[in-house]
Amino acid sequence: MAEAGLLVLQDQFICSVCLDTMKDPASVPCGHNFCMKCITNYWDRTGESGCPQCREIFTPRPVLRKNTLLSEVVEQFKTTGFGLPCSENYPVESECDFCTEKKSRAVKSCLTCLVSFCETHIQPHYEKALLKNHKLVDPAVNLQQKLCTKHEKPMDLFCRDDQTCICYVCFATEHRSHEATTPETEREEKQNDVDEKLLEVREGILERSLKMQEMKESLGSIKMSADQEAQEVENSFANLIHCIEETCSNVMDRIRELEKMEIAKTEEVMEQLEREIEELKRRDAELTRLSETNDHIHFLQTFPSISVLTENEDSLQVTVTKDFCTEDLRKQVSQLTENLFKISQWNFSKITKTTPVYVMVPPEPQKREDFLKYSCSLTLDPRTANRHLHLFSGNRKATWKSRTLMHLHHPERFDCYSQVLCREGFFNTRCYWEVEWSRTVTIAVSYKSIRRKGKEDECRLGYNDKSWGLSCSSTFYRALHSNRECRISAPRCSRIGVYLDYISGCLSFYSISETMTLLHKFQTSFTEPVYPGFRVHKGSLRRHKDGCIPAVFPDKIIYTVGLRRC
Repeated sequence: MAEAGLLVLQDQFICSVCLDTMKDPASVPCGHNFCMKCITNYWDRTGESGCPQCREIFTPRPVLRKNTLLSEVVEQFKTTGFGLPCSENYPVESECDFCTEKKSRAVKSCLTCLVSFCETHIQPHYEKALLKNHKLVDPAVNLQQKLCTKHEKPMDLFCRDDQTCICYVCFATEHRSHEATTPETEREEKQNDVDEKLLEVREGILERSLKMQEMKESLGSIKMSADQEAQEVENSFANLIHCIEETCSNVMDRIRELEKMEIAKTEEVMEQLEREIEELKRRDAELTRLSETNDHIHFLQTFPSISVLTENEDSLQVTVTKDFCTEDLRKQVSQLTENLFKISQWNFSKITKTTPVYVMVPPEPQKREDFLKYSCSLTLDPRTANRHLHLFSGNRKATWKSRTLMHLHHPERFDCYSQVLCREGFFNTRCYWEVEWSRTVTIAVSYKSIRRKGKEDECRLGYNDKSWGLSCSSTFYRALHSNRECRISAPRCSRIGVYLDYISGCLSFYSISETMTLLHKFQTSFTEPVYPGFRVHKGSLRRHKDGCIPAVFPDKIIYTVGLRRC
């Protein structure tokens, strides 16, 4: 058991840059660890201080120090006898076929000899001229899988027409008119497909996790609303005669029936979401293992069978009734006591969440501490991001890049304007968030029904009746809605606070420095859930003060917007 536990930890001591055991391990601010030399060389080579693993950028460049605790643990592991994974990342079960007593780990397999060799027994293949022409590959357990089943030759080619691995004899005969390439080249292209599928699977997990959380919250709201209404109904009938008590009992039973129906519906959706999450996690693990394998043949043979994703969005579209309101019924009870029979036949199917509920409205926030009580966490939705926007830091930051990024096609993606919406939508609530920006950006909220395709104003944030925005530049601000602009003269501030009061139809923008200054306030009536959105303008660097057009280098000149955690 102790050995198994130690073996599980081995992967934690491998540097993801050199893929070898860490030497002088150093920790970066995001928490990941690397060899001191590897991370230093990586930063010098790329020109920016970022984490090679999670891609987070650190500004300014951190001062690296040796992680003494981790270094001691690595040294202890080296002396335990369990060993750490070597940099070649060979399969444990691949052993030398020529070792007679203690089997050594194989370092190469020969597709001509159909055996595997350790470091000692492979030397003749390097030294003897007759053996130098043999095809050597990374060690494999089943070498027969590396050979063509027809000609018993190494499968050194991949036929793109038939999507299968072939040998040179196959290419010279039945595949002679087909397009072929090496497995390594095809793997590089297919790797992008795996990465995209992996991203799609993880987005599906996130969506379903968010929906699961929504369903969990709905359970509490259903029970709270049902209990509250049941108590109100019970109090309304308390002082009436036995006939009224019977009617009250009837009404209570119907509320409970509706509650049970909604709870059953919610629990059914939650069970479906759990099944879908487990399936997507399983697919995530399969794709991750496939992405990390060094076996190109296995990769190409396995990829078609696990790349097909079952698209089932039905569980994400389900809504449940969370509010139970019987105010109209209570009025009839007090006004029409003589008509008890009609009251007992009240149709509870008319109860919906659109029934007005009268609640005490809290006062408007005045100070930043008051606004922060309504703070919410936002994430940018990669499905909506324009192809010039790169999302990073957990989809909480966006940069504009001059080159077009390889985003998957999606009907919700903005195709012309460099815009992106958040995943989170707001309805009948108050919320507050802050945004840090540079260059020129538009900070907005929008209905989800805003157009995504085309160059018309219906697609631009702030230039139609489905969105409201604040355009921020180095010289002034502009409030935007329905193709109308209101210019605002105020000092430039790199942090903007956004306050939304959906019920009262209020959307306010504030500059955040030592104090909060109101820049603009929209007063309207929202009719749909609204989603925070951003446009990162690309034209703000077209000319310098001297009128010259600067050279634009991909990945160097960027325009950013970031969601700040309040």
